[in-house]
This record gives sequence, structure tokens and C-alpha cells, in this order.
Amino acid sequence: MTTRIAVIGCTHAGTAAITEMARLYPDARITVYERNDNISFLSCGIALHVSGVVQDAQGLFYSSPAKLEELGVTTLMKHDVLAIDTDAKTLTARNLVTGEELTHGYDKLIATTGSWPIIPKMDGIELDGIELCKNFHHARTIIEQAKQAKRIAVIGAGYIGIELVEAFDMLGKDVTLIDNMDRILYKYLDEEMTHAAEQAFKDRGVKLALGQTVTSFQGNAEGRVSKVVTNHGEYEADLVILCIGFRPNTELLKGQVEMLPNGAIKVDEYMRTSKPDVFAAGDSCAVHYNPTGEHAYIPLATNAVRMGTLAARNLMLPTVKYRGTQGTSGIKIYDSNIASTGLTETSALAAGMNVKKVTISDSYRPEFMPTHEPVTLKVVYDADTGRILGAQVMSKVDLTQSINTMSVCIQNGMTMEELGFVDFFFQPHYNKPWNVLNQAGLKAV
Repeated sequence: MTTRIAVIGCTHAGTAAITEMARLYPDARITVYERNDNISFLSCGIALHVSGVVQDAQGLFYSSPAKLEELGVTTLMKHDVLAIDTDAKTLTARNLVTGEELTHGYDKLIATTGSWPIIPKMDGIELDGIELCKNFHHARTIIEQAKQAKRIAVIGAGYIGIELVEAFDMLGKDVTLIDNMDRILYKYLDEEMTHAAEQAFKDRGVKLALGQTVTSFQGNAEGRVSKVVTNHGEYEADLVILCIGFRPNTELLKGQVEMLPNGAIKVDEYMRTSKPDVFAAGDSCAVHYNPTGEHAYIPLATNAVRMGTLAARNLMLPTVKYRGTQGTSGIKIYDSNIASTGLTETSALAAGMNVKKVTISDSYRPEFMPTHEPVTLKVVYDADTGRILGAQVMSKVDLTQSINTMSVCIQNGMTMEELGFVDFFFQPHYNKPWNVLNQAGLKAV
């Protein structure tokens, strides 16, 4: 009997799951339901497109409905799933073009419904010129609106917000960045790193309105936004981009599978939900966060493609375990290369953990070389066991791969003493006899 596999949503996790399943289960009947008219859009490239670094937005797609059709997948674009009955193993979807509703049965279901930007309820939120930044249509809207805009406000100082601020600044716009925390990139970096990044924005004339909460928006006579009001002041803006964060799209499975309080679906190490034959992956899910050993909501494309691939591998039999995540990420701000993994000192202390830190500021290679740019590395570790919990790096030279190395260390439960004596190569073009990661381990011990 042919196995019927239903996949709901087709961005990173969905695309990864589908392509893997088409290879592993050539006899299965795979149907994907996608409410949009495109798939596999790399939203992390939107700021690059806005700034003009990436000229053609089509390059931000890495698959298409046609490619899935070639794999033998039934691809139902512009089909919005309205309801799922996980006991009866059926789903109901609406064709958004014709309005027709259809009900299909399934044997296995993979929920890769992703996430959606958080939209606050406040006065003026419906004004024209207040935009989201998530998908291909948002990218096109932002680019078109930015052509006319002179003053742009970005609300939210996470990765997407920061990258957009830099992009708008490169276009010569008057930019204001607003966030309710007192530092940018608060979730990813400690103050040693964010202070330098903030200074780079100030040097370029970007206004930083940090530690401020947006309370409302005001508009002009034409119904277009003209001002952002916070609890500390008012900022003129004819274009506002909301980058406050994301919440999982999981209403379809509410009350049917276990979730975190924010609605993120809990999955086990094989991507199985609490309901038999229902799998989930990507931004709709909570992930196992290795630094704390607990479930956490960390919507990243890297997590999504791993989870989607694992959902496919484990669909018929539990085969390959998920190794968890460190939330490893990187960003380039002007000429600074920044990356982080695991817990910051700030987040560890806020969680009541007993941690210590080591900060290394050094030239990344010997001073006898023609150039020897400084690098700052910070490592956070458990005060009792020495187990590595997190790391951050910043340098004008691209040393971000060192954070991938630290991610491996955290995933494998390594200690600072072990880090001090890891075998790293030395070559004056690239580093010092004691690699900066070695130096951190030795300093801690």
C-alpha cells in the first residue's frame, strides 16, 4: 500500500523534508500544501537585496514548485490548510484561487508551518507604510517603499532589524533604530560586543533609540505613517519596518500535540510530536537547546533545514537522532565580522546559572606580520564544572568559523581545560602559536 505523506508549509524545513523524502521513499505519495505562490525563500537575504548587494531576488530562492514536481511531489500552491484532525488523519484545505475546499487523508504528516512576525496591537498599526520583513512579497514591498522614503524607522534590534538598518544607511536614508532593550542584539551578544557595534552605527549617523517601547504610530492626512511614538519620545518616519520577533504558526495543531506556552510544538529527538505519525520541523517547533538541556524557541534557517531532513529520515522508522542546537549565528555589521553560539553571560545569569567568563583581546596573528587586526573573543562557562556554555567573537578579519568550532565544543560537552589543549594548527598568515580559542581555555584554567 502506498504511503500518503502530507507536508504543510514549504520554506526551509518543508523543502528539506520534501527533497529528502522524494529520495528515500520513491513509492510514497507526497503532497505539499503551501498558501503562498513561492517556496524556499531565503528571508535572511532580504537586507542584502534591499541594499543592492544581491541584485536579483530570484537568487534567494533555492527551489521551486517545478523542481518539486520533477521529484514526483504533488505541489498544491495557494492552498491554505484550514483544519487538521490528527485522530482521523485528515486535513481540509482551501484553494485560494478558486475558493474550493478539499479534504484529504494522510498516513504521515509533517508540519513545517514556520513562523510569522509579531505584530503588536496599538494605535496606528494599520497605517500605510508600516511593513513586515519575512517573505518575498515583503522584500519587494520594502524595496519599492524605500525608493520614496526619506526617514525610515526600524523597530527591533535583532539580526533582521540590524541588517536592515545597515542596508537603509547604505542607501543614504535617515535611519532610526528603536528597541525596548538597552542594547542591540541583546539575545546574541554581551555588552563588550554590542558597544562596539552600536558605535559603528552612531559614527554613520544612525539614531539609536534604545531602552524605549513603542506606544503608538501617527499618520498624515493620506493615512500614511509619519511618526513613531515611544515612552521616551517621538521619531519622524515615512516608512516603518517591524522586526520585533517571530511566533510559531501552530494554530492548526493546538490542543492536539504538546506545545510550549508560546505555541512552539514539542518534538522528540526523532522530530516526532506527541501524536503518532505527526512530525514537525522548523520555526513551528521548539528545539533542544544544548547549553541548558531544555526546550527553547530558536527560529533559525539552519535549525529548520536540519530538522526537516531529520523528519524525513525518521518518518518510517526512528533512525537518526537530532543532536540539539546551540543557536549558532553570525552577522556582518559594516566591516565587523561577528558570530555567537550558546549562552551569553547576560542570559546565563538571568537564568540563575553559576557561570564564569573569559575575554581575550589580542591580535589574531603575530605582530611581525604586515597587518595584525585585533580580535575579541568571549567564552562563558560553568563555574563548577568548567563546561563551555557559550562564545562570541568580533573582528575586522573574518574569524567567525571559530564560533562553529565552539558550537561543536558545546555540543560535545567539552570543558575549558580541554579547549586549552585542543590541537589547532599554527601558521603566521592565520593565527598565533596559541590559537585564540586555546588562549581562552588556558586563561580560564
